[in-house]
Amino acid sequence: MGSISDKKFIKGMDVSSLPELEKLGAVFYDKDGDERNLLSVLREYGTNAVRLRLWNNPYSAEGEPYGAGTNDLETVMEMAKRVQEHGMDILLNLHYSDFWADPGKQIKPKAWADFTGKRLESAVYDYTVAVLREFQREGIVLNMVQVGNELSNGLLWPDGKRPNYETIALLVNAGIHGVRDIDPDIPIMIHLDNGGNNELYQDWFDNYFANDGEDFDVIGLSYYPFWHGSLADLEYNMCDLAVRYGKELVVAEVSMGYTMEDYASYEKLKPSRRKGMATKPELAAGIEYPMTKQGQSDFMEDFMKRVSRVPNGLGKGFFYWEPAWIPVPGSGWATEASLKYMKDPGPCGNEWANQALFDYEGRPLPALDVIKKF
Repeated sequence: MGSISDKKFIKGMDVSSLPELEKLGAVFYDKDGDERNLLSVLREYGTNAVRLRLWNNPYSAEGEPYGAGTNDLETVMEMAKRVQEHGMDILLNLHYSDFWADPGKQIKPKAWADFTGKRLESAVYDYTVAVLREFQREGIVLNMVQVGNELSNGLLWPDGKRPNYETIALLVNAGIHGVRDIDPDIPIMIHLDNGGNNELYQDWFDNYFANDGEDFDVIGLSYYPFWHGSLADLEYNMCDLAVRYGKELVVAEVSMGYTMEDYASYEKLKPSRRKGMATKPELAAGIEYPMTKQGQSDFMEDFMKRVSRVPNGLGKGFFYWEPAWIPVPGSGWATEASLKYMKDPGPCGNEWANQALFDYEGRPLPALDVIKKF
């Protein structure tokens, strides 16, 4: 099986929370209204790849799960087997943290908390090798590996915090070497957020290469229209990156709202434990398309066209972020244990349900038809 980017256009989905949703009773339907396995439904709508996040040890010292899928190695490998059985490719997303890694937090795993310098680099390398060996033992083919998640502000803080690009490069290099030593042919992605910010990407990658950052294959971008500028900003950035660095480009995370209807009744959470970020009117105010079913469909069509016209055929596609994270009691972005771990006050409900490609009842939305036909 070739790399993901061998495909004509990647129509990918990040469904990392699916096992948790299924355990909690989430149900999904096909276009005819029949209850179906989610992966089968996505496959019928043209999905050809799945992105899966991996956390080192998403449990408290007492064994309490951190939530949001609690994506430990066993969970991710079982999910990867299912993806492979459905004939879809796999992008493995190594966070190198015990829970969410993003521009606002890049927490060292508990087991590495006191590691610095060469010891920390060795931990990244050894962990990468150990994980990929486990996938090999289970006969799971990885078609792309992401070394770190949304590395705009670095990784494994405080050591690898931007602007310490020398350490950032050393740590990313350790991950790349780990991948290459297991399989030199797996395409490697480096992923930043804020896909409309060309200055960020130029500064980051220029400094990365200036500090002897190892070569890699794919630049990954996150693009959320309520945070990351206009679609024109995204297209400009991708076109510039394609010419400047000659790398394949994949939007590793994208989503768009389809409603501003609250979903509190579906979660059955106390109001004090809901964050409600996704249905705040101020998020919808500045975006180009309305948060309606039609707006979501129009956004996706416009978005895919822009990615596909990046110069030299280097716009390879996208992964829609958590298209099936519908609101069910017990599934949120964090648990009490993980909030304590991150020193985050919370709340900890679902922040994303109105960004999904399925409605609150698990029925497919029109944007899936647009994706299928593209």
